[in-house]
Amino acid sequence: MAAENATTIDPEDVARFSAIADEWWDPDGKFKPLHRFNPIRLHYIRDRICTHFGRDKQTLRPFAGLRLLDVGCGGGLISEPLARMGADVTGIDASDRNIKTAQVHAEQGGLDISYHSTTVEEIAATGESYDAVISLEVVEHVADVDLFLDGCAALTADNGAITLATLNRTPKSFAFGIVGAEYIMRWLPRGTHNWKKFVRPSELARGLRRNGITVDDISGLTFNPLNSEWRVSGDVSVNYILFGTR
Repeated sequence: MAAENATTIDPEDVARFSAIADEWWDPDGKFKPLHRFNPIRLHYIRDRICTHFGRDKQTLRPFAGLRLLDVGCGGGLISEPLARMGADVTGIDASDRNIKTAQVHAEQGGLDISYHSTTVEEIAATGESYDAVISLEVVEHVADVDLFLDGCAALTADNGAITLATLNRTPKSFAFGIVGAEYIMRWLPRGTHNWKKFVRPSELARGLRRNGITVDDISGLTFNPLNSEWRVSGDVSVNYILFGTR
């Protein structure tokens, strides 16, 4: 059981992302890597959720009628396309500035997305549940991974699904995810990641299984420098994505 005052918030990380909140929707700004990353992540999410719920992924709104929670939504880069696929989307983030950016952009696009500045443990305490919980590139920034996974699992409804994406804690991820991405290629601001906070697939899976989640798939997300595109692969040594069900 978590301590009474336990929290998933890492104040330094929240402050770091809040400081650049205005750049979320600039495809050539500080979040350029996520803009490039989005297509393969959305492809994976669409295929897995459609298969689980028996939906036709070829339709324009395959998620119609499904309630989805985007944990650590940032400026809404994932929430918006999920909403366009028909989902009833709620996005939460610990940064007020991120939420304001997300709200403004959604309104400009005519999208009805419910955004809230809160934490996963706070919303889990309300007893809410969702057909699918999604949290991408967030768990490596939280202060308490176990508490975070407990909250995500608690928010996943019976017969629901959960998708998490993060970075593995390996020598290769240090070389590519920090030295390469932050210092050589400068895709990310220096200090974006702390390698010690990266989470191994086995650790992520164990935390979810402890909460009654069946891990159905763990796949790698691999970058091809020749065409600057990402693909799903069997290599989980750096970036990976996990899909589980209750």
